[in-house]
Amino acid sequence: MPQIFHPSTNTFSKVSIFGAVFFIGGLLWIFGIIERSSYVTQASVVREQPVPFSHRHHVSQLGIDCRYCHTSVEESNFAGIPPTSTCMTCHSQIHSTAVMLEPVRESFRTDKSIEWVRVNDLPDFVYFNHSIHVKKGMGCVTCHGPVGEMALTWRENSLNMEWCLQCHRAPERFVRPREQVFSTTWQSPANQTTLGDSLTKEYKIQKLTNCSICHR
Repeated sequence: MPQIFHPSTNTFSKVSIFGAVFFIGGLLWIFGIIERSSYVTQASVVREQPVPFSHRHHVSQLGIDCRYCHTSVEESNFAGIPPTSTCMTCHSQIHSTAVMLEPVRESFRTDKSIEWVRVNDLPDFVYFNHSIHVKKGMGCVTCHGPVGEMALTWRENSLNMEWCLQCHRAPERFVRPREQVFSTTWQSPANQTTLGDSLTKEYKIQKLTNCSICHR
């Protein structure tokens, strides 16, 4: 019986199969890059706000502590958004006629909250408690980035699960003394591993990687 296909067909078939494997692998790699890009995660993207609030001015230049505005961060899962009355504590006297602060004055007059745009926002199926992380010695800038340098606020990190797991798997790399949690200038020392191991034991930090810890 004469041969139906040319012998080169075997070579073509093998090349096609291997080519398909590499093509699919390439697509998955590209998908992974896109999934981690700022286009998807919104990391490093400045969000437009009703009022151009500058953390750099209030935190670094004026030295206002995080807890002055985010009052519930030590006791609640939510850090808290300051009411307009907190803003007006200063701005009833300072820059009291500034045009950019008119939304603040309007909010105070009408008792209607300013609709701030969430910058660091987790999906509804993720449970996160600020107070637990604060009490365990996790600094604000570890998650929120160099807030004291932000003229306008952006999301510093992806907040993806793989990013969170870096800390949950090796908390000794990120933990700091509790008195430095709200510092925006504290730097990890050269002996961070030694310090981290010591603080991990002192603060009784566990390496929590069970799904139910965050997905409740």
